[in-house]
Amino acid sequence: MTTAVAAPHTATGPKASSAVLRAELRLFRREPGAVFWIMAFPTLLLTLLGSIPSFRETDASLGGLRLVDAYVPVTVLLSLIMAGLQAMPPLLTGYRERGILRRMSATPVRPSAVLGAQMGIYGTAALVSALLSLTVGRLVFDVPLPRQAVGYAIALLLAILCGLSLGALVSALARTTKAATAIGSAVFFPMMFSAGVWLPVQAMPDTLARIVEIAPLGAAAQALGDAAAGDWPSLGHLGVLLAWTVLLSAGAARWFRWE
Repeated sequence: MTTAVAAPHTATGPKASSAVLRAELRLFRREPGAVFWIMAFPTLLLTLLGSIPSFRETDASLGGLRLVDAYVPVTVLLSLIMAGLQAMPPLLTGYRERGILRRMSATPVRPSAVLGAQMGIYGTAALVSALLSLTVGRLVFDVPLPRQAVGYAIALLLAILCGLSLGALVSALARTTKAATAIGSAVFFPMMFSAGVWLPVQAMPDTLARIVEIAPLGAAAQALGDAAAGDWPSLGHLGVLLAWTVLLSAGAARWFRWE
């Protein structure tokens, strides 16, 4: 981990932040587990599910969609859950636990540069994974591309910001790497459920669906589904995403400690 903090010591300002970003990117590429779970696993899951014959048959409870159609936005969200809850918090908490962030305060690089670099790297990885899921869904299973591309992009970007804000809050609340892993895992499964990993939101009973839509990834799943069908995402769903992003970011800023 010394590469991440040693490289920028002689740089200042934007050059220092750029050096941190390059160092963190090198470290990310050296973590095959993170690369696999964030960028490859969601698309692999879509491929496995799409290989089941019943997933390629239309379902009246889904409004005539196939299950594989409904699972494309689910796998899109799965990548940012992996990035925000399983990858980023243990890494940032480990930096704090080992005193790396504190030592950086004595250099031209501010510790916030590490947080910015991590959010940029994991956000980009989640975006690449989303594009992979959309591409495989279209080419392999004939899932139509989002018919409302602008609305889909807005909902996806809000979802990524929300997921990373949640990860930043977990990093702020956890004092140790073990605690970050435990908290991330505790939040991980409810987020997976609300995103529709076990049951697409469209197939949930009405009461359960309304409850899930209040959760950030439940709202994201519905917004992505609406845009994929050609409708503009509901302002209510986008509003829920925006509200959660603001609240989670404010909490992370309030409680995050560099040492």
